[in-house]
Amino acid sequence: MLDARLIIRMQDEMTQLLHETESDLELEGSADGLMALATAQHRANFELWHEEDKARVPDVADAEIVRVKHAIDRLNQRRNDLVEKMDLWLMDRLEQNESAPLHSETPGLMIDRLSILALKIFHTREEAHRVSATEEHRLRNAGRLALLEEQRGDLAGCLDALWAEVLDGARRFKLYRQMKMYNDPELNPAVYGRGSRR
Repeated sequence: MLDARLIIRMQDEMTQLLHETESDLELEGSADGLMALATAQHRANFELWHEEDKARVPDVADAEIVRVKHAIDRLNQRRNDLVEKMDLWLMDRLEQNESAPLHSETPGLMIDRLSILALKIFHTREEAHRVSATEEHRLRNAGRLALLEEQRGDLAGCLDALWAEVLDGARRFKLYRQMKMYNDPELNPAVYGRGSRR
């Protein structure tokens, strides 16, 4: 049901494919199943990463910054919603030992971290091999790449260990709602307070 190596392989292959197709890749809109949800979630992280890059371009027009900020908020909400959907999907198929110690991080959150690491690894590898960069730059990024790959290996091992413990009844997790407030006009004072400031 959950295998960190398969998830990493999907994330790496999808990252490569999305860069080759310049993000013009259609995915099934109604994701179901853990791998389908993880794929949709990685796609949201991929798009979020590249929107954030656009926000950092020097001398970009204010209107573009506003557009990018709204896109970032929308994508971040989708990313977090999909983390919750992965956890719910897993929980719906489990009978957890309610007396087992609670794990503070859910499988969905760990899959999200693996997704971010896949993107960091892809871009760091590019920098480690970029012909137009200095040798010092390439070496620095080769060192960063090795560290990122080690961290991902550690995290994948932790995810597999958590899952084995959950299946054995030695550990449990529960859904942690993100409770994002910035996208809700009734919870964001910068939005609901606009009328009272006129």
